[in-house]
Amino acid sequence: MKHAQPTSLSVRPSACPGLLRIVQAKDGGICRIKLPCGRLSSAQARAVARAAREFAGGVVEATNRANLQVRGVKAGAERALTDALLAAGLGASSPGADDVRNLMVSPLAGLDTRALVDISPLADQLLALLQDTPQFHALSPKFALLLDGGEALAMLEHPHDIWLAAMSRGEDALFAFGLAGCPPQSPDDAPALAAVPRSQVPALVETLLELFLELATPEQTRMRHLLADHPVGDLLLRLQQRLEVPLLPAGDWRRPAPQPFAHLGIRDGRHAGGAPALGRLDATLLADLADLADSLGDGSLRLTPWQSVLLPNVRDGEAVLHALQALGLVTHPREPLARLIACTGSTGCAKGLADTKADALALAPRLPADAVVHLSGCPRSCAAAHALPFTLLATGPGRYDLYQRGGTGFGRLLARDLSIQEAGGRLAASPDTWSYTP
Repeated sequence: MKHAQPTSLSVRPSACPGLLRIVQAKDGGICRIKLPCGRLSSAQARAVARAAREFAGGVVEATNRANLQVRGVKAGAERALTDALLAAGLGASSPGADDVRNLMVSPLAGLDTRALVDISPLADQLLALLQDTPQFHALSPKFALLLDGGEALAMLEHPHDIWLAAMSRGEDALFAFGLAGCPPQSPDDAPALAAVPRSQVPALVETLLELFLELATPEQTRMRHLLADHPVGDLLLRLQQRLEVPLLPAGDWRRPAPQPFAHLGIRDGRHAGGAPALGRLDATLLADLADLADSLGDGSLRLTPWQSVLLPNVRDGEAVLHALQALGLVTHPREPLARLIACTGSTGCAKGLADTKADALALAPRLPADAVVHLSGCPRSCAAAHALPFTLLATGPGRYDLYQRGGTGFGRLLARDLSIQEAGGRLAASPDTWSYTP
């Protein structure tokens, strides 16, 4: 596949980094590499590692959308970095398509024999639709789709502008869908809007995207913005008028819960997963993972929405697991760093009020065995697309407000202005003893 070079591009303004748009941060430029379905070859991983060393500070991050980003891009090296990554085949089929390749699937898509549907061919169709339709290049870089085949390993808590989930097995299985949300897992969740046969999924997505672009104002960049002005019933009526087949009822279908922490350790004896500490790799570690994929795997890596890496089809699961541990990756949920998420923080982001990554490392030895905690340097919550059980929101260097998930935003405020040591003590206490006094 030939990739257009950035010399002739007119890349649209955006605050979101991309492959062709290096966005400046406190620690230098950020280049985000959108990986199709989170997948890259070992050769591509080495290319990213080389480019990070040569044109940046050697820091690579795994993102919560199963992508990679290079931090600390040197001033004047932006063009060279982009060219090197394009030469490795990491670009879209056309320059305008780089922003819109936001399709999330399970890291085990096509590998989980217990899944209802192997969605890999369907994912390829949807990616081609996004990339090859110039009209859709006008979508926001944050506009995102979820395609779920019923795998045991799946991220279902990130809200998506359009989500689709398999309801049944078979060549033309039914797919439930919804807008601006997530597949329902409990009776309290918003239900699916309707369902379509598998063969109609591309037409459904194409029509929904066309409707969105026709109806949305320039300020309405996400589906939730559009739904604030257009009732969902109106959208469904417009959708049905354009589709050649009738929408089918989804009833009270609910998506079975995925297996928690299934991105870590060995799955089915042949897929090995590990997480770099707080989602941050260096170039050497990424190159070492590429070597491991070649020597004991199938020469590929899959990034996950939990900021971790999966090596599929390994020949010796235990050997790979030991190798991942030797490289410093977290491989079991009992490890505290498996249950901590932290944004870049004040060392790399001008909006960060605290050094969240250093504070997370300080919190790790104090973290209770069942606590899952997100440290956010500011209210934007860049590191987590959904509310975690507990959030520490920075108020200043080394100081945080503590929230417990529930309701809107980060949830219920439990305590203000805690040090990391105090936060560890609060988290270790019984929830029944928590009270909040302003």
